[in-house]
Amino acid sequence: MHAVASLAEYQGLYGGFIFPEKLLQKIWWRGDFERGALATAAGCPIRVLDPGRWNHLAGPDFLGARIAFGVDPPVTGDIEVHLDPRDWDAHGHARDPAYAGVLLHVVLFPPTAGLTTRGWGGREIPVATLLPLLHRGLEEFAADDAVEALAGDAWLGCVEALVPLSPGELREALMERAACRWAQKVRFAGLRLRRLGWDDACHHAALEVLGYGANRAPMLRVAAAFPRVEWVEGRVDPGIAWSAEAATWRVQGVRPANQPARRLRSYAAWQRNAPDWPGWFRDWADHRPAADEKGETAVERRRLALPRIRGELAAGLGVAGWTGGRFDNLIADALLPLAAAEGSAKLRGWWFHWFLGDAPAGVRWALRRLRVTDGRVQPLCHGLAQGLLGWLLEREAAKCSLASAEAPSKGGESL
Repeated sequence: MHAVASLAEYQGLYGGFIFPEKLLQKIWWRGDFERGALATAAGCPIRVLDPGRWNHLAGPDFLGARIAFGVDPPVTGDIEVHLDPRDWDAHGHARDPAYAGVLLHVVLFPPTAGLTTRGWGGREIPVATLLPLLHRGLEEFAADDAVEALAGDAWLGCVEALVPLSPGELREALMERAACRWAQKVRFAGLRLRRLGWDDACHHAALEVLGYGANRAPMLRVAAAFPRVEWVEGRVDPGIAWSAEAATWRVQGVRPANQPARRLRSYAAWQRNAPDWPGWFRDWADHRPAADEKGETAVERRRLALPRIRGELAAGLGVAGWTGGRFDNLIADALLPLAAAEGSAKLRGWWFHWFLGDAPAGVRWALRRLRVTDGRVQPLCHGLAQGLLGWLLEREAAKCSLASAEAPSKGGESL
């Protein structure tokens, strides 16, 4: 690990964003990539049996990792992670005996032709590139990581900064950021659709929502390893799907209802009982009337009969037993953006006025302190929460950009 964490600024469709090296380390640690396709730059397959112990002190980023190259027996050693392969030499690791035990150099971007990583004594160290294997785009990783990192003082600072605005100015600011968040989510959904097609995009998105919090990455790996058609035909044993990620599930502190084994059993039953739920939802979305995101949420919910529609959706999707925030996340975070990316129009207002779901506690607290919501005319809703998140993420990104103004930048749109 380096005294100053590496940062790179990229240009996304909706402006610049920061991608820190620490985030790539987190991706490696969580295994948030197609691990079955991991290989060295020379094409030798790599099996990750243990990503190693994340080292937050001096020395390699991960200690005591256990990996296997090709058909060779597993070996134990260290892992160093960089955004750019050239950072190995730039940071002088080849001359540092602390890095003598590095087995693998993990990088975001592929090395240029002829570039190799040389370790202590001139030994060549294999290089593995993660960019083509990531489950999501860089911009999406950065946005989600920023949300996870928000702490209590960020919400307090948000309230202090926004309190001086008039109610009209505040609502306009949140509406503007909510529109950007919606466009961003639809774009991410479109990337997933192009890669997977409608059915498997719904499959990946649904399992991702079931893994929200601690188990998002292993749920996505399960989705990739076990296509939806196999669940529909009853060929997936939830216990085997759980065992495929047995070493990576995070269960400590997870409530019984949220345990991954239980979630996978629930998902298996859902796919068998409602085999065409993705098609049913696409047809439902295609026939929605327009909703006015600028209107008052209570009025729009009555006009659209959203409480009744919510129940009809749960029944039509085959998840009538789901209750509360996880179902609302499935609709607002996963299915509405996918349907919009697929071509269904007039969904932004539905997304805006949809029920809040499992939003960070700070969102609820800040919206109430700002008196944006009152529980009657303007109850808590998904759009205002996303607008507040968007505003706060802009503020945090501006701080990071200022702090890394002298760091090298990379051009090009995020992948």
